[in-house]
Amino acid sequence: MENPENLSPEELTAKKEEMLQFYTDSMPYLKAQLEYETMLCDIDEMRLKRTQIQMAYAQMMAPPEDFEQEPEASVPEPAPKKKRTLKKETA
Repeated sequence: MENPENLSPEELTAKKEEMLQFYTDSMPYLKAQLEYETMLCDIDEMRLKRTQIQMAYAQMMAPPEDFEQEPEASVPEPAPKKKRTLKKETA
């Protein structure tokens, strides 16, 4: 790219006009992209809200946990240990 210090005033003005025209021509595409990104964001927000509502509904519909029942029933009993014996030599 040319150094702006080396440009004549006329060349600098032409360069500014060229840049302004480029940005002006790009605006419809940028506006379309902004609308697209905004819609994607809105969709993601709605999905999150819907998921939160579904989770809250599932928690409401779940039967209440009864902590008064036998607490030992949920813990399995350990298997009885076998008594180990030494191997006997046969002569």
